[in-house]
Amino acid sequence: MTSKVKPFFIGDIKIDPPLTLSPMAGVTDFTFRRLIKKRGGVGMTVSEFISVEGMTRNSPQSKRMMRFLEEERPFAVQIFGANTKRMAMAAEMAEGIGADILDVNCGCPAPKVVKKGGGSGLLNNLPLLEEILKEIKKAITIPLTLKIRSGYSDSDINSVEVAKLAEQCGVEHLALHGRTREQRYAGLADWDLVRQVKEAVSIPVSGNGDVTSVETALARFKETDCDGILIGRGAMQNPWLFRQIQDALEGREPYVPTLDDKQEVLLEFFEYLSEDMPELAALGKMKQLAGQFTKGLRGGAKFRQTLFHSQSAEEILENIGNYFETLSSEGADANETAEDSVETLDSCEAVSV
Repeated sequence: MTSKVKPFFIGDIKIDPPLTLSPMAGVTDFTFRRLIKKRGGVGMTVSEFISVEGMTRNSPQSKRMMRFLEEERPFAVQIFGANTKRMAMAAEMAEGIGADILDVNCGCPAPKVVKKGGGSGLLNNLPLLEEILKEIKKAITIPLTLKIRSGYSDSDINSVEVAKLAEQCGVEHLALHGRTREQRYAGLADWDLVRQVKEAVSIPVSGNGDVTSVETALARFKETDCDGILIGRGAMQNPWLFRQIQDALEGREPYVPTLDDKQEVLLEFFEYLSEDMPELAALGKMKQLAGQFTKGLRGGAKFRQTLFHSQSAEEILENIGNYFETLSSEGADANETAEDSVETLDSCEAVSV
C-alpha cells in the first residue's frame, strides 16, 4: 500500500485490506454480506449481533444468523448479552460452527438491549464486562474482539479505560464507534477518541462512524493512526466503497461503477434474497435496502417510491429494468438533481451496532 496503512492481524488472522463491513442490525445478514463482499475490498465480515439467550436456547433464528460462506472469511460472529455463563457458551458455539473470530458487542444503544445490561449497557458495568471477557477467553481458542462506543453517556466517556481493561483480559482487537450510547446515531462520531485509544493500547484498533467516502477514510487513517476502519451505512449507499478505498490505499484510481454495475447489484441482491427466503420476505428486504443503492442517480427518489409499491418479484424486476433503461437513454446526464434528492420515504432505518 502506498501509505503507511497496511494489513493488520487479529491473533494470527490477517485482515487485508484493513476494512471491515460493520455489523448492522437487520441489515448485514447472509445475503447482504455476500453482496458487498463480492464487490471487493472487504477484509473482514461480521454477523448481525446475536443474542446469547437465543443462541444458548437453540433458537432457529440465532442459528440462521450464524450462517456464512467460505468466501467471507475471515468471518466474525458478534454476540451480545449480560449473562456471563451464556456469553461463554455462545462463544463456544460460534467457534463450533467455524467462525474465525468471536466479537462481543458493547456498542448497541437500543433500550431493550441496554435495559438488560447488554450492548453498550456493559460500558456502565465494567466489573461484569471484565468477568464476561475473562470467561469467554477461557472458553474459546479463536481470537476474541470487542466493539465499543465512546461511553455510556456524554458525561462518562470511558473508551480508553475500557480499551485498557479489554487488552488486559486478552482481547486481540478493539473497534470503537465514536459516539456514546446517549448519542445513539445523532451528531458526528468523535474520531479523536479513536486516536486516544490507539495510543493507549498495543492491540490493533479500528474506528467506526460516518465513513461514507474514500476521502473520509484516508483522512481518518491519517488523523488517528488506527489499524483499520469499519464501514456500515456507507456500504448501503455505495456497495463499491470498500473496493474504492482499497484502490486508493494501493495507489490506484478508485473504481467508478457504471450504470450496468448498479443495475447488476440490484438484480443480484434480489436473486440472493429470493434464494434465501420466501418471496414476501424477499420483497420486504429489497424495499428496505435496495433504494439505498440508487441514491445519487437521476430520478432515484421516484424510483425508490416505485420499488416500495411493487407487489411481486416480477414487478420489482420490471421496474428495475425500466428505470435503468431510462437512465441509459439519458446518457451521461444521469446524476441526481436537487429535485431528485428530496426523499418522500425513508425506507431504511438501519443502524450500525
